[in-house]
Amino acid sequence: MFHSPATQLRKMLTALTLLSLAQPVLAHPGHPEHSDTLSMLTEGLLHPLAGPDHLLAMLSVGVWSALMQPSVRRAIYIPLSFSFVLLVGALTGMAGLHIPLIEPLIMASLLVLGLMLVGLTRLPLSVAAALVAFFAFFHGAAHGMELPQGGAAIVFILGFMISTLLIHCTGMVAGAILTRRHAWPARLAGAGIASYGAILMLAGH
Repeated sequence: MFHSPATQLRKMLTALTLLSLAQPVLAHPGHPEHSDTLSMLTEGLLHPLAGPDHLLAMLSVGVWSALMQPSVRRAIYIPLSFSFVLLVGALTGMAGLHIPLIEPLIMASLLVLGLMLVGLTRLPLSVAAALVAFFAFFHGAAHGMELPQGGAAIVFILGFMISTLLIHCTGMVAGAILTRRHAWPARLAGAGIASYGAILMLAGH
């Protein structure tokens, strides 16, 4: 039976939201301490897909930016802001600097970004970019603090930066398909993401 793209997307977003609730809390599956360059690149590419906290945050940014901004040219600044500051956070974490409240703010990012989707909240472009950049720093730091020093870690970061951009693009395509008029699947997914973030915060993980 043929299903429209919007119907297929609704099912995908709903399944993703439900799946995330069954995942281990704040999955940071760890990084290899010593490995060759190709293995580190592969680990970096796959890492954002393994943790529901990072995956849902990045998808939320992509969907929200596409629904909020009237053109791709403007919308792209929001995920690019996230990606750039994600890199800054990762490098800061690698440097060994003490960064407080990393896990609580990662949880808070899910709550806030989910609520942005639920309300289809419009913000000035600069404010939206600053908001996602703030959370991106802590997502990046969580990666960077777990990485060993050396060139292999840089390759890992390159891998997860590529995955991050691809996940953002996937979210933007989803947002472009839905449009604000038919955005209830995004609202539903946002409610699930916000609930997931709230559950993590209440559980104290």
